[in-house]
Amino acid sequence: MLGFATIAERGPLPEPENDYPMPLLPYALARPMLFRMDPEDAHELMMKMLAKSQGTPLQWAYCSEQVDDPIVLAGLRFPNKVGLAAGLDKNAHCIDGLAALGFGFIEVGTVTPLPQAGNPRPRIFRLPEAQALINRLGFNNEGLQAFVANIQQARIRQTPQGRQKLVLGLNIGKNAATPIERAEDDYLACLEGVYPHADYVTVNISSPNTKNLRSLQSDEGLDRLLGAVARRREELAQAQGRRVPLFVKIAPDLDASQVEVIAASLLRHGMDGVIATNTLLSREAVQGLPHANEAGGLSGAPVREVSNRVIAQLRAALGPTFPIIGVGGIFSGEDAKAKLQAGADVVQFYTGLIYRGPELVREAAHALQQFGRR
Repeated sequence: MLGFATIAERGPLPEPENDYPMPLLPYALARPMLFRMDPEDAHELMMKMLAKSQGTPLQWAYCSEQVDDPIVLAGLRFPNKVGLAAGLDKNAHCIDGLAALGFGFIEVGTVTPLPQAGNPRPRIFRLPEAQALINRLGFNNEGLQAFVANIQQARIRQTPQGRQKLVLGLNIGKNAATPIERAEDDYLACLEGVYPHADYVTVNISSPNTKNLRSLQSDEGLDRLLGAVARRREELAQAQGRRVPLFVKIAPDLDASQVEVIAASLLRHGMDGVIATNTLLSREAVQGLPHANEAGGLSGAPVREVSNRVIAQLRAALGPTFPIIGVGGIFSGEDAKAKLQAGADVVQFYTGLIYRGPELVREAAHALQQFGRR
């Protein structure tokens, strides 16, 4: 995502409330080098460079304007309809740098109460022929305490003007060592820890890389978890004088009856929105490709139509006003528009950013801006 040049002479960075210019250096120059590296090594390199450059003159190398296309969802004003999906910045190290790419909202995490290393490497695999990734990271993160500290250091969160320029979602999960029967303990601990710092909180019950986590999408498991989370949210809202919206992130591997069960539970427990969808378990779309049989969640282009189907089913079940964030297989402005046509209100992407680079943010944001003017 990054490239650097001799740019210090361009002067200080704009304050967070100002628009950013076009990026200096195209991602196309950096991608061939990155794609020759191990995927996780390339990711770590880019995140380290982003963390070191954010808030410095080097940020001119990749910053871009933020398209003005506001929408109000769950009581929040989103500056535009394009967001970053959770998973890229698991530890909230790079909020300022990611904000400079022009996103209207960013979701960081997934965070768990305690630090954990995740699954053994290698655990990320590229499938370029299918514009896809497979990952089995397993909620690797530095833990709740470090996560909150990093959010507090983000420059864009330290002024009212900066906060108005970016909606920040915080994605929470459970530690791998926590028995599934005690999962709600981890979610409640994370909710309490992130609550003062979040614009919205996402309850992630759909990663395929934590054992038994997706069982929480079942009728009984979902009711128990969402009931506990909803009760704790009301306690926190009363104590802190601020009601933070709760979203739930679900899987694409669901049939129509499962989607209906989840939709009913979201409404019953007063959730404020749903994120559809996480990564895919099926390998039907990538059969025969190198790495296709690796364990983990499949993301990218193969998820596009599956997630659109789930979005449409959710919209039918939830009615016209329930907030839906559409995720999965967005590689162009047209892909982003298809999510809204399926029933989403706003979109997120991650794998598309890896393949297309930051220009995808502006392309998608402009496409949705024009779509909304029709």
